Amino acid sequence: MTVEDIPAVDRALKREFKAHPSPVIELIEAQTRDPFCVLVGTILSARTKDACTAGAVKRLFAEAQGAVFAPADLDRLTVGELERLIFPVGFFRDKAKHLKELPRVLKERFGGVLPDTVEELCELPGVGRKTANLTVAVGFDLPAICVDVHVHRICNWLGLVRTKKPVETEMELRRILPVRYWKTWNSHLVSFGQTRCNPVRPKCTGCPIARYCLSPKKSVKPAG
Repeated sequence: MTVEDIPAVDRALKREFKAHPSPVIELIEAQTRDPFCVLVGTILSARTKDACTAGAVKRLFAEAQGAVFAPADLDRLTVGELERLIFPVGFFRDKAKHLKELPRVLKERFGGVLPDTVEELCELPGVGRKTANLTVAVGFDLPAICVDVHVHRICNWLGLVRTKKPVETEMELRRILPVRYWKTWNSHLVSFGQTRCNPVRPKCTGCPIARYCLSPKKSVKPAG
């Protein structure tokens, strides 16, 4: 796959994306229209399947005293209560501690206003580049490239990048991917990775982008 193939690949990925349920973070944004809720959901989603994340988010957000879940709601919950609400997401104890610290750090560093840049979001507890980029792209609807294991793996299998770490993939995509694809590239590839292109047994038969794939795991030859 070359940079010139990006539009065709994106069209194919978009069709696949629409044929399946949206990733949980997309649903959170659609339901709340609130960047802070997107941030919290993204923190919970790390190393956790969407179904588990959705359950934890539902229980946690039910604690909201206002129209949407807010920093004040986190502030009044204890770490123990947070652990109970978000269990069994991955690393739930660490995430509960980060969530408890979030309102204080947000107030001290940003006056209680959630920042909309990747660099500033990374100053918050429990927030790395993947979480920050997804919050910017989905929560604030601004250009950002979120690279998780699916994006990193599939972009390398396609030969679009040749990188060893997700952060390297992010920087390379920032260089070669047209900005108009930044906000949706993650959503399309995450959905594709979850439903078809899994790391162990990818469903290659009928894959709409098989012709571009260089993966040693590819089990069929592209048609034509």
